[in-house]
Formats: sequence, C-alpha cells, structure tokens
Amino acid sequence: MAGLLSNFRNTLVVSFLLACVMIYSFGTGRFDDPIFWQAVLRWVHVLAGILWIGLLYYFNFVQIRKMPDIPAELKPAISKHIAPEALFWFRYAALATVIAGLIVAYLRGVDYAHETLTLGLMGGFADGDYGFTLMGVGMWLGIVMMLNVWGFIWPNQKIALGIRDGFDADAKAKAAKTAMLFSRTNLLLSLPMLASMTMYQTLVG
Repeated sequence: MAGLLSNFRNTLVVSFLLACVMIYSFGTGRFDDPIFWQAVLRWVHVLAGILWIGLLYYFNFVQIRKMPDIPAELKPAISKHIAPEALFWFRYAALATVIAGLIVAYLRGVDYAHETLTLGLMGGFADGDYGFTLMGVGMWLGIVMMLNVWGFIWPNQKIALGIRDGFDADAKAKAAKTAMLFSRTNLLLSLPMLASMTMYQTLVG
C-alpha cells in the first residue's frame, strides 16, 4: 500500500479506476439515459472545478502572499519548477470546468441552457425565472474567470516566469503584477460564483 501511495501517478490511476467502478454502478441499466450522462459530466465539472479553484486559492492564499518572504536564492525553485506545473493544471482545469459545465447545461435541455445564459431573459422575464438569473450569473462569472486565466493570467505569467524569452526585468515585474491583479480578480469573483452554483443546486435543483 505504501508503494502505491508513494507514487502520484499510480495513486491517481487507482482513484480514477475506483471512480469508474462507482460511475458504472450508478449507470447499470441506465447507459442510454441522458440523465446518467448528465451526472457523469457533472462529476467531471465538479472535479475540474475543485482542481481549478483549489489552485486559484493556493496562488492567492499562499504563493503570492509568501513570495516576498522567500530568500532570493530560493525563489527560482518556485518560479522555475512549482509555478509552471501549477499553472499547467490551473489553466486546463479552468477550461475543462467551463466546457463540462456548458455541456451539463445543454444536457439539461436547450431551453434551460439558453435561459441561464441569458439570465432568464429568453422569451421575456417571467415569475420563477429568478432561478435562471441567479444560476446564469454564476455561469457567466465562471466563464469570465476562465477567460481571465487564458487571456491575462497565463500570458503574463509566461513573461514573469521567463517561459517566454526576450523580456527585461521591468517587463517581467509588470507582467507579474498584471497576472496577480487578474488572479485577485478571479479570487474576488470566486465566492459569488460558488454561492450561485451551490445554492442553486440545493434550493432550485
């Protein structure tokens, strides 16, 4: 057991296989049911979302705050090894979260997806559409956060971390600050986004 748990890849593979057993058990006799596939995609959506938001919180709660306290000779260990790896999982988890979430929305029905994406305004706002509005706000916050990751955080982090060559120290410092500000923007948006997602599922369904 210790040999399994000491190897990250093996641990993850076994965990995934156990999850597949669980998913298969839920799907027995329902593999042609769209609700089953909606549940599978919801699992993917939540899994990717945990990874994405978990790394967002790691960057903001830990790395950004503590980097100034790290001795200069130790900072390359973060910038050359830990940060690029974390950013890889961060950006692709963001993309997977949004794509899986949109697929889930459409599997619930085209009208549901369009109502939430238009904040309940498709066909005019009516009594009871507030649920679509609240869920739609959360969906758009998630989409904006994902666009921030790919459009601002990652491009600027590539400069700040030296992944892209040809930039001097001032340009790297400016890029690092820009990446930090957009990361903080995503931190700001994350709590209302999570409130929308979790409370809608509990109170509206």
